[in-house]
Amino acid sequence: MSRVQGAAPLVEVSGLRVHDGDRELVGAVDLRVEPGDRVGIIGESGSGKSLTALSMLGLLPHPLRASGTVLVGGTDMVSGAGRAGDRVRGSTVTAVFQEPLTSLDPLMSVGRQIAWPLTRHRGLRGRELRTAVLDALSDVRLPDPERVARSYIHEISGGQRQRVAIAIALACRPRVLLADEPTTALDVTVQAGILDLLDTAVRERGMALVLISHDLAVVSRITDRVLVMRNGRGIEQGPVARILTAPADPYTEQLVASARALEAHLPPAPAGSPSGEGPA
Repeated sequence: MSRVQGAAPLVEVSGLRVHDGDRELVGAVDLRVEPGDRVGIIGESGSGKSLTALSMLGLLPHPLRASGTVLVGGTDMVSGAGRAGDRVRGSTVTAVFQEPLTSLDPLMSVGRQIAWPLTRHRGLRGRELRTAVLDALSDVRLPDPERVARSYIHEISGGQRQRVAIAIALACRPRVLLADEPTTALDVTVQAGILDLLDTAVRERGMALVLISHDLAVVSRITDRVLVMRNGRGIEQGPVARILTAPADPYTEQLVASARALEAHLPPAPAGSPSGEGPA
């Protein structure tokens, strides 16, 4: 799905700053995400991209504080959204993080973890809830959804855990999916399967995507526009095709050159299933 011309933005970040006491970690970031957008945020570790994402979710850890404006579905996630922010998270915007072992609950079965947001945000109960849980697992191409629903996260593989995290994020039909380094902890074959899954989900469901990565090759694969960050600031923003062919900033030029050099030296992907995900 392409950008919807003239539509109100789903996410509007204006003059975002994040401080730790007197130290500024993110400075004056601007970003606009409209329906159908696929936006990448790229930068090295410490560039401020993940703090920008957490600001969009209203989930900055204490004692960090944000200023500026971050509107998600019309709700300001900076000014203390309270219960309104809780409603936005999980319905308007959801997130998939880098390491599912830290974002998933080891004491709850997979099925219960998917059921919780379905009950909270969509009010599902009983047979309707069970069907929705199994459908969510099928949608992310997990084999034998009933078995996976009964499983705990230590009983399934890393790639399967990330698919469960994506199932939870997609279950309530959000308008914006925020994916923060969703493939970094996975091997290259499993990465390809996860990126294909995200690409398909965004296209078929008509969502906007914000993909955060340090890997320009990953971002260029499934996004149309990119924000380049360095030292807490957005240094360049534009269409992916333009960024790849005519970067305006020397730092972006280095990122492009590094990505091309790495890609030239990568071995071909091993043969096997598209997801490359075996049993745990």
